[in-house]
Amino acid sequence: MTKKDVLDFYRSTAQKREVWNRRNSFYHRLLERYFSFIIPPGVRVIEVGCGSGDLLNAVKPGYGLGIDFAPEVIEIATGKYPHLHFRVDDAEDLRTCEAFDYIILSDLTTCLWDAQKAIRNLRRLCHPQTRIVLSQYNYLWEPAIKFLEFAGLKQKMPTSNWFSIKDTEDLFSLEGFQTIRMDKKILLPVYIPLLHGLFNGFLVNLPGFRHMGLVNLHVSRPVSGEERPSSVSIIVPARNERGNIENAIRRTPDFGTRQEFIFIEGGSQDGTYEEILRVRDAYPSKDIKVMKQTGKGKGNAVREAFEAATGDILMILDADLTVPPEELPKFYDALCRNRGEFVNGCRLVYPMEKNAMRFLNLLGNKFFGWFFSYLLGQRLKDTLCGTKVLFRKDYETIRDNRAYFGDFDPFGDFDLLFGAARQNLKIVEVIIRYKDREYGSTQISRFRHGLLLLKMSFFAARKIKYIK
Repeated sequence: MTKKDVLDFYRSTAQKREVWNRRNSFYHRLLERYFSFIIPPGVRVIEVGCGSGDLLNAVKPGYGLGIDFAPEVIEIATGKYPHLHFRVDDAEDLRTCEAFDYIILSDLTTCLWDAQKAIRNLRRLCHPQTRIVLSQYNYLWEPAIKFLEFAGLKQKMPTSNWFSIKDTEDLFSLEGFQTIRMDKKILLPVYIPLLHGLFNGFLVNLPGFRHMGLVNLHVSRPVSGEERPSSVSIIVPARNERGNIENAIRRTPDFGTRQEFIFIEGGSQDGTYEEILRVRDAYPSKDIKVMKQTGKGKGNAVREAFEAATGDILMILDADLTVPPEELPKFYDALCRNRGEFVNGCRLVYPMEKNAMRFLNLLGNKFFGWFFSYLLGQRLKDTLCGTKVLFRKDYETIRDNRAYFGDFDPFGDFDLLFGAARQNLKIVEVIIRYKDREYGSTQISRFRHGLLLLKMSFFAARKIKYIK
């Protein structure tokens, strides 16, 4: 079958596919729900291979453009959704040249003649923060789909391409795109009362079932080698850490186009606030700001300091200095060299000093690393490392959309990680050496705080994973 044969098929069956879409409306509504979860409303969206425009309309774009190589399909879409924009164009010979926030490729790769050329052409639709959201059939379902076509329960399609997850990742990587996350959805593509919720909202998310999902959802971003030198705000939340304050300044290397330190003190009993003032006056060449926290908890302290920060990059440095300040340039380099968009520290690779982390804390960290990798669709090893780094503009997006989860995290780690994943930021980890604290004692309660972290994790799971 040639590319012309494929085009002729889609042109001749345009009206019939509308009928089939209505018959299989439950499947299409599920896809619309998943895409709407990933793509925020009000942004610029293009759908390549838009069909009749139902999915593009469902994500509620501020500006929506649908392109398809079949004029008959574009005519149908234009009639259904006059508030959106549609034009005839071919992904493999793309003429459109506008930048979009999100690019949708839904069930498109199955019919591309030259998939790599089509992916390469997407570059002209991208700005640095563009996200590409792709859905395609899981190749394990090929026999079932062929049977449904044979039985007349699904429209017969031309001979299809079948991409594995690795095929897709390799294809995007070859053309300069980086995978952010991959997920699998839909075990039951037809509506059966009660069962559809069990299968599509619960079972498909479990480790034993998820590889059987009908649809692979793939989110990626364009990557360039361009470095972005930036100014830095280093946030140091401090409570009863008097003996570590001066070392935080003295041991932090110079990096970035400009540095500011923001110490935010939260009700210390050992003179930490007075020590911060002394250190500020002792180092007049450093830009040191001093704040008193108005709320409670590290999460509140970090959020208050972030609001006062003026740097392009926001960094958290815990005042216990168990993550050595000397490691901070690694985080800066990862962000400025575009290796990721949210940089998290990882303490669980190098051997730790003897008293750096208690055994139960280590087990808890390993569990949450596994659980978060499962929840977010991005690999994480150490979710509870206090050092987290991101661009201020990305934090502001997380902050502005915090209502989705609510103010549920007194520590701040989960709030930032869940927010970063919700905004489709690429999360990467920098491996660091974890040190014993030299002053003071830990302020973490293993059991009380561990139960709270677990409760927050399952709360977020309902908001992120178990959508049906």
